[in-house]
Amino acid sequence: MAADIKVPTLGESVTSATIARWMKKAGDTVAADEPLVELETDKVTVEVNAPEAGTLEEIIAPEGAEVEVGALLGRIGAAGAKPAAKLIEPKSAPAT
Repeated sequence: MAADIKVPTLGESVTSATIARWMKKAGDTVAADEPLVELETDKVTVEVNAPEAGTLEEIIAPEGAEVEVGALLGRIGAAGAKPAAKLIEPKSAPAT
């Protein structure tokens, strides 16, 4: 079962942050409580840790994105799981 990685509560009056950097990439194995991503606010830089051990299946919010408290950043799947495949639309054949 996948575990969501979400923006934690950042402080009394802070409602959003910017993703400074991801420390892992999709497909990497992560340990429970391992730092995954750094968030920056006007006042502080916060590390968001993995909620459980497994494989970082998907990064939803890229570096540089502004995210609200509670927003989904990524997902962790079971250890050994492969990252979600991206759907590639086939090109249509030219009309004859």
